[in-house]
Order: sequence, then C-alpha cells, then structure tokens
Amino acid sequence: MKKITLIYFFLVFTGLEFVCAQEKQEWKTVFGNINKEVLDHSRAYETLKEATTTIGHRLTGSANGKKAEEYAYQLLKGYGFTNLRYQPFEVESWSRGNLSVAIGADTNHLVAVKSVALAHSPVKSDVSNEIVDMGNGLEEDYLVAPDKARGKIALVYLGVLPGSKPGTKGLHRSEKTAIATKYGALGIIVINTADGGILLTGTASVTGKLIPIPAVCIGKEDGMKLKEELKTAKCYTHIKMNNFSGIIKARNVIATIKGKTIPNEKVVVGGHLDSWDLATGAIDNGIGSFAVLDMARTFAALKLKPERTVEFVMFMGEEEGLLGSKAYVNAAMKDQSINQLRYMLNYDMTNDPKGYASSDESSKDLFLSIGAIAQTFDTSYKNIFRSGAGLHSDHQPFMLQGVPTAGGAGGVLPNNSGPCYHADCDKFNLVDRAGIVNTVRFSSMLLYGIADSKIISAKHFTDAETKEFLLKNNLKEPLQIAGEWRWKD
Repeated sequence: MKKITLIYFFLVFTGLEFVCAQEKQEWKTVFGNINKEVLDHSRAYETLKEATTTIGHRLTGSANGKKAEEYAYQLLKGYGFTNLRYQPFEVESWSRGNLSVAIGADTNHLVAVKSVALAHSPVKSDVSNEIVDMGNGLEEDYLVAPDKARGKIALVYLGVLPGSKPGTKGLHRSEKTAIATKYGALGIIVINTADGGILLTGTASVTGKLIPIPAVCIGKEDGMKLKEELKTAKCYTHIKMNNFSGIIKARNVIATIKGKTIPNEKVVVGGHLDSWDLATGAIDNGIGSFAVLDMARTFAALKLKPERTVEFVMFMGEEEGLLGSKAYVNAAMKDQSINQLRYMLNYDMTNDPKGYASSDESSKDLFLSIGAIAQTFDTSYKNIFRSGAGLHSDHQPFMLQGVPTAGGAGGVLPNNSGPCYHADCDKFNLVDRAGIVNTVRFSSMLLYGIADSKIISAKHFTDAETKEFLLKNNLKEPLQIAGEWRWKD
C-alpha cells in the first residue's frame, strides 16, 4: 500500500498523472466532435466523385494535373484556410505515346500482344531480340548466369512467383528494371500479377529520370503462357514505342494551421494528389488524398488548433518518383525547418483503417491511447498497432531524413479494387463512402492526438540513427539500387 502511495505521489508531484488525465478528458471531447462532424458533414466521397468526373486522371505535368492542383487549392480556400500556398517545383514529365509489342517463335511470325509502356521508358525505342525468362527479376536470378540477359529482352514477374523459395523478397518494378539494365538487357517485359488481362502502368525508373531501355507490362495470362513456351523453345519480340518527356512545372498544395503553444514543431499529413493516366485514379490515390482534404475541412470546421503546427499537403509527382515529397523535404532541408518536423502522416490508398501504424515502436502507447478513445465511438475500429517501414510512397523522403512516419493500419481496399492498381479500371465506382469516411474520422483523431500531445516519444533520428533504422528494416538493398543509400560502409 505504501509503495502504491509513493508512486502516486511521484506521478502527482511530477505532473504526469495530472497531464495524462487532462489530455484524455480533453481528447474525448475533441474526438467526439470530430466523430460527429465527419459523420454528419464529410465531403471526401462527394469531392472525389466531382474531381474524377470533371477532371479525370491527374497526371503530373498534364493539363489535368494542373486542374487537380487548382481544384485542391480552391477546395481548401473554400474551407476557410487563409494560410494556404502552392509549392512549385520542376519535374521531368513523362507521358505515353504509341506502343506496339509483338511476340512469336521466330522473327518472321510475331503476333501483337496487349501491353502498356511503363513510365520513364525512352522517348523513342525500337528493339528486337530473343526473350529470356529471368524469373522474379531479382539480382539472384541474374547471378545464376550473369550474361543470360545481355543483349536480350528480360521477362520478369511483377511480384514473387508462386513456388519461389520461402523468404524470397519482392522488389519494386523500377528496381527490377534497374537490375535488368545492370546486366545488359536491351528491354524488359513485366508480367502483371492481376488476373483477367489487366495491365499495370507505373514508373520503371528508380530516379524519376528516363531509363535507357524500354519497359512494358503484359497481362498475367499472356505472360505465364510465354514462360511456359520458353521452357521448351526460344521466343522473340519486337518492341517499338514513342513517348514524350520534358521539364515542366508542378505544384504541391499546402494548408497550415499554426500551433497553439509549440508552433515551431510541425506535424505533416499528406497524400499524393496525382495519378496515372489510364483511368481516374479514384483508389490510387483519390481515397487517400481526398481523405486528407476532408481532414483539413474537419479541422477548419471545428476550429481545431492543437499545440503543434499542422500542415496538410497534397503532393504531386508521387507516381513519377516521389517528386513532390522530395521537393518538400529538399526545401525543408534548405531552410532548416526539417528539424522542426516531429511526425509525417502519409495516406496512400488508405481505406477504412482499423488501427494505426508507425515507423516508431515507442509511439505505441500514444497511438493506442488515441485509438482507445476512437473505439468508444465505433467498436468496428479494432485499435491495432503496427510498426515497421517500407518505401515507394511520399513518407520515404521524410523517413530518409530521420522523421518518424505514420498512418492507418488494418484496412482493406474497397470492392476488390486491388487488381486495378495503376490500371485502366481504377475508377470511382470502386470507392466506398463508409470506408473513406472512416479514414477521415479516425485519422483526424490520430493527427490531433499527435499534434496536441505534451510529449512525442518518437525522436527525429540523427543521420547515424537513420542508417541503423534502415538497416534494421532491410531497406539498404533497394535504396542502393535506387542510388539513395548515402552512407559509405
């Protein structure tokens, strides 16, 4: 009894007991207001529908991309934001032109195959040669016979082939293209993983610059049939393409709410507004970016002003190499405001989260305490917590500079929309209103809780700590392939 009394006295004396009680009580009221506001007045679903209908795709550098930037800006202005700006940056824009891919048992009898160019393929390419099966397209596949793909066209699977050895890791399509280039391939054919002849686009460049070899995607059925044929006979292909590339201007859209008591500390929440051009990008990344826009609307409607500054960012250029988020981080490094960033929340294809994720394990208690309150409003929210790190979305440039990153966890994409990733079927009919509303309300609670917390245990890593973190999460190899591993061993 005495021991408990002493502990209690210590907590009261240091203010920890009072602070925790005060924050939880205040957050319950604030989160209740957020819950009601979003359920009653969310505009995420409706504005996404309007944008996909009136704008269409949102390819960075295109006329549609510019319309999307202006749409987001005017939307935030209409929500009452006055601290609102564009962040312009220059990018090497890429857009597709004409493509033909033909495959056959000999060069005189080639048959056209349905295909799509992967972004950053050459402006002009016309290659013909033998196709060689390079399996999963990993370095280990080439090391078995280092000259096998030299001067030929590499055939690789987008993901990890069924029957691969346990523990086989996957790489991004751009990393597989970089490996094929390294081993002398004249071109690369990527087999999509989705059934039904669905074609996938996306960048084949790890740098966001043009690649030296043509990269194309073919459907799963065509690709797996070709793999079987290559087991007993040679096959050849002719790939001819014309694309467009040039330096253009794009703009991130940024809305800021200045912190009440710690304005020099900042929490960034963002999602990429841009999309590929095969469809309207309703899932990738309409459900993420328009959820962030509605989080901003919710904060404005409730006049929420947490302790720290909150910045809502619509990134452009994510699909072409994280260009907008890199521009944001480069600007923050230049003016040294990077040191003020305490957390970056990224929403990329997030839908109906059942918990929160963080790159920092020490945030678990804070995130679970926020989630416990969220769960009182909706028991379908499971309050799970996951920690870890990955690449290839707008959190990456922040993470590489030591900033803790976070977002939703445990959700699933609506209406079996996974196969439509980067494909011509990524349209608004796949969006689920309840799912995007749940993203907005639970994520608004997380954002407010982090920005308003008295203490954020997640630290901004030093350069050495960032290196150790990336090593721990097995990210050295893909970063080396991308040329973004800045440390010398």
